Amino acid sequence: MSGVKRRSFLAGTAAVGVAMMAPRTARAATGIPLTREVHRVVVIGSGFGGGVTALRLAEAGVPVTLLERGIRWQTGPNAETFPHPASPDKRILWHQSNPTLFGRPAIFEPYAGLLETVTGENMTAICAAGVGGGSLVYQGMTLQPEEAVFNTHFPEELDYARMDRVHYPRVARMLQVDTAPDELISSPNYEAARVFARNAARSGLPVSKIPMPIDWNFALAELRGEMKPSYTNGDGALGVNNGGKHSVDVTYIAAAEATGLVNVETLHQVTDVERAADGRWRVYVDRTDISGKILENKILTTDALVMAAGSMNTTKLLVRAAATGRITDLPDELGAGWGTNADRIYIWSDLAENFGATQGGPVVYGSRNWDDPHNAFTVIQASFPPVAFDAHSTVMVGFGVSRDRGRFVYDSARGEAVLRWPKDGDSAIQQGHIGPAAPADRGRRTAHRHQRVTAVHLASPRRCLHELGVRS
Repeated sequence: MSGVKRRSFLAGTAAVGVAMMAPRTARAATGIPLTREVHRVVVIGSGFGGGVTALRLAEAGVPVTLLERGIRWQTGPNAETFPHPASPDKRILWHQSNPTLFGRPAIFEPYAGLLETVTGENMTAICAAGVGGGSLVYQGMTLQPEEAVFNTHFPEELDYARMDRVHYPRVARMLQVDTAPDELISSPNYEAARVFARNAARSGLPVSKIPMPIDWNFALAELRGEMKPSYTNGDGALGVNNGGKHSVDVTYIAAAEATGLVNVETLHQVTDVERAADGRWRVYVDRTDISGKILENKILTTDALVMAAGSMNTTKLLVRAAATGRITDLPDELGAGWGTNADRIYIWSDLAENFGATQGGPVVYGSRNWDDPHNAFTVIQASFPPVAFDAHSTVMVGFGVSRDRGRFVYDSARGEAVLRWPKDGDSAIQQGHIGPAAPADRGRRTAHRHQRVTAVHLASPRRCLHELGVRS
């Protein structure tokens, strides 16, 4: 099997330094206005961490300013909000991204797109941008770990019994988690899902439906011709245009805004954070237009700052703050311990197998191999993107627990923190457990001369908490 690298809340006294103020003064000289604001609480990022925080604070009567660098992605039946995987355009890429995507040049006009590619050492991570964060583009697999797996990998201070009794059910209710109905699975568009389940069972692997934050009635409506295909043709990998996906923007953030105490500021790019001499926090922001042009510099002062910009960008901001003296009492361990879900994508091709030219998604079935909590992993089937021909292929994704960790190190020449990832990171779980199981998921005809599984490993962190629950 060939491998090509994929993947996709961390945690102070420093005055405003001359080095920091110089560029701000220079910007002011170019005519960009500078404004100052004071807020009770500032939350950076509108994904799961930021969305949950904003809602719970608002429910407690605390006003919140929520900063999001991206835009709102409004969906609805027959909307064309999100880009299509088979015909990507400027909406796919964040304007400050590395100019390559999946190893190829990405030539689009600057836009506040969905995905930021962040290049590190042996790792290119993909981070989401937009109100709702990673929930806009993640598959949505909402898996509650078994107790043995949970206790093996989470701190003992977290009580699984309470998580099982309170927090996991709370998340499931909020996201309206459900599995795909049999009526949908039995349709021609979901032949690939049925083939996966059949072959995995024949190989003696556990098979079950995967809980998803989806209103499957939208997919059924597509089959009846009431909406353009979005779920039922595998077109939702970059966001579901028809709606029905219970992402953070339409659940936690919508509920938070309904309190009247949460103000979401879009196109607000945080560039620095620091602790002022009086103990309050300062947040430096570039307010931009949709192309990334800076319209305004802002300095927000707040009593409470919540960093929820994802594992990559939260860490980068804090490591930069520590290295430049903006926050002086951060722990030495800051930047260490970054890990992945060891994701590995497999293209399963078989000229003799009928997967269907049109494959519904996002995910219906999976194989949860959790008997060994130290090496627990899951393999799922996902739809092949819509193309104009029958590729006789479908997609499998394997992910699991990995002991490998990376570290962010400040690069003074670049003025930012850079991730250093071990060259063979995640190889133990991928090659020792996920890889051997993926061919088995194909069934007993693994020697068929027309059958092939190719591994594609794209680096993209998917670390996130569902109110301290785990999702994939």
